Amino acid sequence: MGAHRPRRGPPARGQGLISLTAHAAGPLILAHDDEGSGPAVVLLHAGVADRGMWSPVVPALAAAHRVVTPDLRGFGESALPGEAYADADDIANLLGALGIDRAAVVGASFGGRVAMEFAVRHPHRVESLVLVCPAYRGLEVTDPVVLAFGDREDELLEAGDVEGATALNVDLWVGPEATDAARAEVARMQRRAFEVQLAADALEPGPQPERVEVDPRTIETRTLVVSGAHDVAHHRDIAALLGREIPGAEFIELDWAGHLPAVERPDETADILLQAWASGATP
Repeated sequence: MGAHRPRRGPPARGQGLISLTAHAAGPLILAHDDEGSGPAVVLLHAGVADRGMWSPVVPALAAAHRVVTPDLRGFGESALPGEAYADADDIANLLGALGIDRAAVVGASFGGRVAMEFAVRHPHRVESLVLVCPAYRGLEVTDPVVLAFGDREDELLEAGDVEGATALNVDLWVGPEATDAARAEVARMQRRAFEVQLAADALEPGPQPERVEVDPRTIETRTLVVSGAHDVAHHRDIAALLGREIPGAEFIELDWAGHLPAVERPDETADILLQAWASGATP
């Protein structure tokens, strides 16, 4: 589990809510917030969080953009029913329900992986990409810090120690610039994700996520890759790899950032996004 490896009728403008255990016939529509007006942007959260991680960033963006922040399946207020699904298709279904043809897509960590999957599966829906400390299946995990984290998280969850697993995630994935309040908010979101995903493990049949393969060399949309100097080595390596392999990608490293820049310095993260779009990676 954790930030680097996730677990197993049209809504009204504003907040979209859905049952955690069932949903009506037809495509599941992710719980989401929909704020502002103008060119559409979609913000996809990290696996240690939910859409709440973007709350401090949204006001600056929503002044000139329509900002959609969904909870991916198994996070926050989105269901994780026992069925086959692809996160990329969930994003497409949500945009369709909201009447959005194309959007700039921003993904953090696990959300960055989903953003790339969306870009290769639904390329005509993507205006631009910003990948913030992204996850990526194409690079084997050899980082001893991440491997030890995964083993310890598994041990804690197998022992039923959700609080211990939550604290473990916060300690690794939240960088040094985050406030105590921000760390507490990440803990709340991670705890919620564990609750939803562990409950889904008991379903029969269980959730069946589709593996969507991504070749970065085939991503044709304008892309900015953001890395944090204080992130774990595995994610720094991913960011560097994607910066090289996505055609024409721009790459920046933030000397102050850990794994979650939007949580650690939300105002500066909003400025980075606005500057990227103003320079051409636009909506």
